[in-house]
Parts: sequence; structure tokens; C-alpha cells
Amino acid sequence: MPRGTRRLGERGRFGPFPPWAIVTVALAALVAGVIVVISAMGDGEGPPATASASSHAESPVVPTPGASATPADCATSLVAKLPIEQQAAQLLMIGTPIDSPGGAVATIQKYRIGGIFLAGRSSASAATMRQSIAQLQDAARKNGGLALQIGIDQEGGQVQTLKGTDFPAIPTAVSQGKLDAATLKTQTAEWAARLKGIGVTIDLAPVADVVPADVGKANPPIGGYERQYGTTPDPVAEDVTTVVTAIEGAGVQTTLKHFPGLGRVRVNTDTSTGARDDLTTLDDPSLKPFASGIKAGSAAVMISSATYPKLDPQNVAAFSPAIVTDLLRGKMGFDGLVLSDDLGAAQAVSAVPLGQRAVRFVRAGGDMVLSVRLQDAGPMTEALVSAAKSDPAFAARVTQSATRVIRSKLAAGVVSC
Repeated sequence: MPRGTRRLGERGRFGPFPPWAIVTVALAALVAGVIVVISAMGDGEGPPATASASSHAESPVVPTPGASATPADCATSLVAKLPIEQQAAQLLMIGTPIDSPGGAVATIQKYRIGGIFLAGRSSASAATMRQSIAQLQDAARKNGGLALQIGIDQEGGQVQTLKGTDFPAIPTAVSQGKLDAATLKTQTAEWAARLKGIGVTIDLAPVADVVPADVGKANPPIGGYERQYGTTPDPVAEDVTTVVTAIEGAGVQTTLKHFPGLGRVRVNTDTSTGARDDLTTLDDPSLKPFASGIKAGSAAVMISSATYPKLDPQNVAAFSPAIVTDLLRGKMGFDGLVLSDDLGAAQAVSAVPLGQRAVRFVRAGGDMVLSVRLQDAGPMTEALVSAAKSDPAFAARVTQSATRVIRSKLAAGVVSC
């Protein structure tokens, strides 16, 4: 409302002006005030601007909360426009073979999933990958849909999805950990810039796991592939901080993995059951690299599928409220995007029905369910929707996580208000 309107009189007096003059001025001021208010309402509540039709256009499903809206306000407004089916679908990052990503188009359009994981290995050119990712984003944005988070495993060593002329080989994390901080930052920023250039929004890296020297290659998922930056928490924490800063600075989001740490297990969760860490506690020094990465601004944290009896003797980490909600969210104060490790093909969770893997992860406090298999989109979406429709508390969890997913897309620049 306009402020500063003068009163007609002071202490019952009108001063030297005749009453009719005062009334005329007051009526004019009132009309002007109404016009100002109507104009102001039009600025904040009008229809959204029409999005560009190009492959890089931002989602046309945008609220108009005003120029001063925060990302949290924007994400909340966007989610409020989505039915529960689409909110649930935003919680899925589904894999598709990187050499034939177009095969995911039908799934993207049918379920309106939140993200795509580019699985496998490829030597495709940057131009080819840029075109393929743009095709996926076009499919997601069609008919007013939201753009995707595009994820990839680009760590280095044997875990490097893209290689070739446009994507030079990245050394293992063990080798990266031997570089000085300045060199590591410069080289990491260069690798990340190549991902940014093709439209990747989130790198499922860096690995924040600490593999003790007396474990080494006897640790199949991390040490066996030299995916760790070091053998003690402090140097690993320093390298994780450097890598997160460099990748996020290049415009690609990062994912700290595999919380609360896979460095001590003797079983690979992808290929076996029974991965177990009997040592990690709430105050374990091995959590320090995760804390440092969070402080450095990592957009996401990935939860492992191992068991940690001193944290939760009943559940694997991905299904554990004690680990996801109490430790990561509560004690460590992380309010960003929480992803699962693979809950599709991974043997660690094979005893749990497919759809319930998604439900249990979200119920534990997770946000985005990762499956490397395209066919898992349907069963996982249906299970999430069914649980949300039968349980208001779970529906509220879905809405909360969908808001975090969309907030991450705002930060990635693929959605805007």
C-alpha cells in the first residue's frame, strides 16, 4: 500500500482551506493509491514469460513470486504446482546407457523423472554428448515439464565415464592426492569445465571415503580401484575441499560419497551382500572429509548401502533414519541433496522389493533415488506414489524431497523463476 498519505485535519481543524477543496484532494489521492496498488499486483502476479523454444530454454513451468524471491521460495512454489505423481517422479535419477541416451526419452516423458544418470563408458566427442544431453532436456521440458539433473561418474582412473580426445584421461584419486593443492584445483577445474560444456549438471564425485593403509586393496569398492585420496582423514579432507571447490566453481555440482564411508568394508555393495563397517561411530575421524566437503559447498551427498552397526544395527545406511536424518541432516547440518547409491542393480539391497527400496530411502530422509536401470523408473515411481497417497506423513516427505531436488536444479541453472 502507498504510504505517507496526509490526514485531512489536525485536532479537528482543516486549516485555511475550504472543506470542498480538502475533499477533492483526498478523493484524488485515493484514486491514485488504488491505481498504484493494482499496478503493483500486476507486477507480481502476472503470467510467466514465454520460454525460448531452443534446446537450452529454461523450463516454462515457473512461478512468478517476484524479483526478490529466494531459491527456497521458488522451489516451494514450483513443487506446489506439481501433483503428487510428478513430485514423486522428481525423486528419481534413472540410468541410461551413455552411448544411446536417446533410449531414455520415452521414460522421461512418461514419468517426468527428476534426473538421468549417464551409465557406462564412452569415447564420444563433446559435440555428440552435448547434442544427446540437449535431446534429453528437450524431452523433459516438453509440455511444461521440468529440466533434468544430468549425472555422471567422472572421478578418474577406472571410474571415468567419458574418455577420448575431448575428455583426457584423469588419474586415479590416489595419484590426484599426491598433487599439491594448487595443481589439483587447476586440473580439476579443467576436467569439470568439459562436463559443464556438454550439459552435465552434477558429477557423482568426489569420493570422500578414507581407506586405511592396512586395508588398501582389500577394500574392493574403493581401495581396489584406487578411488581414495589418501589413507588418513586430514589429507583426504583437504583434497576433498579442493576438489569440491574446483568443480562447483566450474558450474558443475558435486556429490560426496559414500556416506558415512566405504573405506573399511571388505565387500563391494554393487556385487555382493554383507558389506559391513564395525568401526564407524558418530564421532569417527573418517567423517571429517564429508564434513569438509559440506563446508566447501558440495551440493549433494551420496549414501552407501553398507551396514554400520555402531550407527544402526538394523538397516543398511540407505534405509537408516539414524544415519541419513539424525547424523547427516541433524548432527552434521547438511540440508542439500541426498542421493542413494545404486538401488536398482546393486546386490546389497536385492532382498528388498524394488519399489520398497525407493520408499525406504525416502522415508529415511533421502531425496533422490539412483538406479542404473532404465526399467526401474515405473516400479519405483508407482511405489512412491502409492505410499504417499496412503500416508500423509510420507506425502509430506515426498514434497520436502521434491523441493530439495528442484532447489538443486535452480542452483544448477536448468530451472529458474
